[in-house]
Amino acid sequence: MPPAEPRVTVLVITHNRRAELLGTLERLAALPERPPVVVVDNASTDGTAEAVARHHPDVRLLTPGANLGAVGRNLGVREVTTPYVAFCDDDTWWEPGALGTAVSVLDAHPSVATVTARIVVEPEGVEDPIVAELRSSPLPRPPGLPGPALGSFLAGATVLRTEAFRRVGGFSRRLWLGGEEELTAADLMAAGWWLVFEERMVVHHRPSALRDPTRRRADGIRNTLWFTWLRRSPRSAARRTATVLGGVPRDRTTAGALLRAVAGLPWVLRERRAVPPEVERRLCLLEEAQRESSARRYVG
Repeated sequence: MPPAEPRVTVLVITHNRRAELLGTLERLAALPERPPVVVVDNASTDGTAEAVARHHPDVRLLTPGANLGAVGRNLGVREVTTPYVAFCDDDTWWEPGALGTAVSVLDAHPSVATVTARIVVEPEGVEDPIVAELRSSPLPRPPGLPGPALGSFLAGATVLRTEAFRRVGGFSRRLWLGGEEELTAADLMAAGWWLVFEERMVVHHRPSALRDPTRRRADGIRNTLWFTWLRRSPRSAARRTATVLGGVPRDRTTAGALLRAVAGLPWVLRERRAVPPEVERRLCLLEEAQRESSARRYVG
């Protein structure tokens, strides 16, 4: 039986994927945990908001009137009254029991801020390639940590401690969308929190065909560089910048992303705040895995 007072809220951001979102909401409504659901509609023009209001009147629907990207999650978290929030995309859904597992882990481990699930790609039912990297994370695992320690998280597959997310300011408005988790994760670690992978939690992902892979690649390159310049030590920032630029296609999309990243240098330098040495050491340990990763290619 679900608890009288819910412990976790599911938060979904969406943009012009009405049919996929409605399918996700049907699956969320059937979860045994019966979590409250918040949907942030990022200025869809396909009737998404009207369809949600009609078919799922119990969902808390927010319509900011602009496409806020990942920052829509910040807006949604303002409405969350539970201690934990499960992020969800409009093309992902939580497996029954996964949210209950997340609540148990977070209740039992007050130093953990994020719990990332095993991702199963549909319709094939196979693990996402990133899962092997999460499972074999090279970061040291302190005694008592419930799973492998991570250096970041995947927003569509993670349950977070609501107050921890709020304290670090959520996702950056500068980054909008695309690898935005890295900056928030670094700030969580700098504040003393741990991020973990939990094998028993499962989230399903049916990648939407309604996406702009070129825009996503450009934003991902720019945001990776901005994060690197904002938080890494000077030596690590130089090394990571060279690695990123050496591994991306040499085309107009990359050139445009680099120009936009460089154009942001004035505010980056103004707002730069390097992570503590212990967090920097953890991030250094992740660089080889990032360099060799088949799941972190900038494609599209």
